[in-house]
Amino acid sequence: MNTIIQIAFRNLLQHRRRSLLLGGAIAMVTLLLVMLSALLNGMQATMLRNGTTLSSGHVNVAGFYKVTAGNAAPLVTKFEPLKELVEKATPDLSYVVTRGRGFGKIVSEESSLNSVLTGIDIQNESGFKEIVQVASGKIADLAEPKTALLFEKQAERLHVKVGDNITVSSQTFRGVNNTVDVKVVAIGRDLGMLSAFNCFVHHNAIRDLYELDPDTTGAIQLYLKNADDAREVAAKLRTVVAATGLRVMEPVEQPFWRKFDAVKREDWTGQKIDITTWLDELAFMRYTLTTLSALIFVLVTVLLVIIVIGVMNTLWMAIRERTREIGALRAIGMQRGRVLWMFIVEVALLALGATVVGSAGATVLCLGINAAKIVVPKAFQMFLMSETLWLIADVPTVARSLAIIAVVTTLGAVLPAWRASRLQPVKAMQTAS
Repeated sequence: MNTIIQIAFRNLLQHRRRSLLLGGAIAMVTLLLVMLSALLNGMQATMLRNGTTLSSGHVNVAGFYKVTAGNAAPLVTKFEPLKELVEKATPDLSYVVTRGRGFGKIVSEESSLNSVLTGIDIQNESGFKEIVQVASGKIADLAEPKTALLFEKQAERLHVKVGDNITVSSQTFRGVNNTVDVKVVAIGRDLGMLSAFNCFVHHNAIRDLYELDPDTTGAIQLYLKNADDAREVAAKLRTVVAATGLRVMEPVEQPFWRKFDAVKREDWTGQKIDITTWLDELAFMRYTLTTLSALIFVLVTVLLVIIVIGVMNTLWMAIRERTREIGALRAIGMQRGRVLWMFIVEVALLALGATVVGSAGATVLCLGINAAKIVVPKAFQMFLMSETLWLIADVPTVARSLAIIAVVTTLGAVLPAWRASRLQPVKAMQTAS
């Protein structure tokens, strides 16, 4: 094998121009694959981080309360014992928050808009403080009663600034219209789609608006150290909560607001607990990432096909040029299998070197793009949930891309190498002479 490797390496050096052209093409495809994979990883991480901070925990213990069979409210009553229970039953828990849920109209002196209303206790929202960047005001001021945080586009539409008062209007869960006045204490930078339709207010303001008791909340949101464990944790919590005698809804992969109609049609009253994951509540993120993954797969497949065809054509040319050499090697006793391996090893060495160069170049580019904090167009910000582009070219991504390109490229050399190994020594030398 050492002899084969030496011959393959010398052949690459002897045909430098051809090796550089083919190696450059392989390196560019590797670079593109790593960059696209890093983009997908970055989008997924950004959307997961921002989406779960603004709208959903990794696991959500929420539910519906029905005073009558035909009316449903997204409430959890007497939530403190339930919160203690799920905290004890959840392994690798990072932190827990409780949030109020609602929907209403925000009215200023000059304009109004409809918005999702989220009641938060900012003193326990460590993740929220890390993700939401303030354009003006202070997030810490949300600890004061009857305060609110808007985002830039919302503030612009309402023509309000920090210190202004706004009125939040909604219908209580008993069917009575109610309002509450709150003071804008902070304006956050836009974070895409969710920030465009979400207003955060002091948790007591939600209770005042909907006339709720202090022991009632909208959802208990659990944040795990590993978000990938969400489904497993949710399944465990359903069993734990059901063991206490509380009724637990069957898992449905939908956000809570899409379940209202189905719940209203069900013939029951009282409390039912609904345990969901971020994958359920942020289903649109999965569709976005799935679509992007499919587009990347198609693009990379086309590029790989082009590279394989290029490798095969290059080897056909090399075999024609080296027919006499192959005949001489066969004449002095080199077996067909060794001739086959000689060409495969030659392409494998070229592919390995090119993919390493391409991966290194892609990693450097990713680091440069992250350092530059490139602002993405407004249309992409809506789905990316961030103003800047963030790429993640971690070790698994680079290694996976390197392996895919190297293996596919090497496999493309099998057929030409096999044809070369089948050449008859005498005919090969006569053909070349």
